[in-house]
Amino acid sequence: MKRHLNTLYVMTQGSYLSKDGETVMVKVGDEKKLRIPIHNIEAIVCFGNVLCSPFLLGLCGDRGVHVSFLTKNGRFLARVEGPTSGNVLLRREQYRRADDEGASTLIARNVVIAKLANCRSVLKRTLRDHPTSDGSRVERAERALSRLVGAARKAKSVDQLRGVEGAGAQEYFGCFIALIVQQRDELPFNGRSRRPPLDPVNALLSFIYTLLVNDVTGALESVGLDPQVGFLHCDRPGRPSLALDLMEELRPFLADRLTLSLINRRQVQKNDFSIKESGAVLLTDEGRKKVLVSYQKRKDTVITHPYLGEKMTLGLLPHLQALLLARHLRGDLDGYPAFVSK
Repeated sequence: MKRHLNTLYVMTQGSYLSKDGETVMVKVGDEKKLRIPIHNIEAIVCFGNVLCSPFLLGLCGDRGVHVSFLTKNGRFLARVEGPTSGNVLLRREQYRRADDEGASTLIARNVVIAKLANCRSVLKRTLRDHPTSDGSRVERAERALSRLVGAARKAKSVDQLRGVEGAGAQEYFGCFIALIVQQRDELPFNGRSRRPPLDPVNALLSFIYTLLVNDVTGALESVGLDPQVGFLHCDRPGRPSLALDLMEELRPFLADRLTLSLINRRQVQKNDFSIKESGAVLLTDEGRKKVLVSYQKRKDTVITHPYLGEKMTLGLLPHLQALLLARHLRGDLDGYPAFVSK
């Protein structure tokens, strides 16, 4: 069983990461800030003006530690990894299934059903914990998502599934403001907006989604799958379509619930965001640090995997789902068991 290791997030501008034997050394100027053994981390994520030595990149590539570079505000730039892992026959089967409409539909259907079910679970959780918070609005959306689960089961093509998924997202985010029971005036939500996020809630969602897609991409690479070739999302140069596929089923449980928790527990507040002249709303440096700490703690949470029946940390969830997908593509499983939270 793969162990859940920590991700090293480096946000201090001007940091320099280098190899020191079997450790990663982080320096700012002449000051040594951190030394961590390479075997204790599974990935390094650098925000903004952070440099890495070529010898460290070589060590990371050799040990399977992915190094990602993002802008200071969290937009993905590039990713450095070692030799492609896994069996070439597995990737060839992945490509064959992706080109087969029927095979793609079978996998995409399970992903969409799981996403809708997990979104519904988020709504039901709010109805249980905060029954007076716009209950009727949330109940209507929850019933709509239930109907859409049925529609997804009957869908005959990937295009139909995309339509169902889009309708589900509209219902879900249409009542998302009702899930925010604290700081509604200070942290407004005006519907889903992405590039750029136009309010604090969207800024928070987008930042956590970026962290999640980075974790899912690394998980897919680790089991030998190509993150660029998906079944639900269309192929597009530079887009990790398969990572976005798996992220659909995971983000209500991993990202959306964390977003709501950070807001409703007042762990992030209005002063953790800034508004740019373009109207874009972004997390401040301090706000990003708070989110990264909470995200790492969230990944340490222990659950029982609904399909495998084994206890695991949430940090292992992307890897296990990638492994189950690989087993399905190899023919070891009749279908892909997408993650549905309990």
